[in-house]
Amino acid sequence: ELEVEELSVGNYVLTGGELPALIVADAVARLQPGVLPNEDAYSIESHYNGLLEFPQYTRPEEWHGRRVPEVLLSGHHGNVADWRTKESYKRTMARRPDMWARFDLTQVHSRHDKKVLAQALEEYAREQGGAPETE
Repeated sequence: ELEVEELSVGNYVLTGGELPALIVADAVARLQPGVLPNEDAYSIESHYNGLLEFPQYTRPEEWHGRRVPEVLLSGHHGNVADWRTKESYKRTMARRPDMWARFDLTQVHSRHDKKVLAQALEEYAREQGGAPETE
């Protein structure tokens, strides 16, 4: 008898198993060396580090009244990195509180990283009207 492991690719019903099989194959294949150009291609994506990915923007700088945040246009790599980290925290808090509850806050070590986390918590509370639960 075969040992079966059940996987879920989401909360919806499909007509067959072909699409879920392709999803699983893609998720596994992209982590193999040489499939993507480098580790950076997936290490910043959602779920890799237990968080959702930061928002992505493209040209033009304004589209349908929505502007790219000024920090992303500044050219200051450190500020851009901090913004991305804060947005990743905030997006996870807002959209996936289950993931946020499991996120290991002890992996935030440096004084700078703790400051970025504190800013994200403060901004989230201000934007959402309350802070997420932390352990």
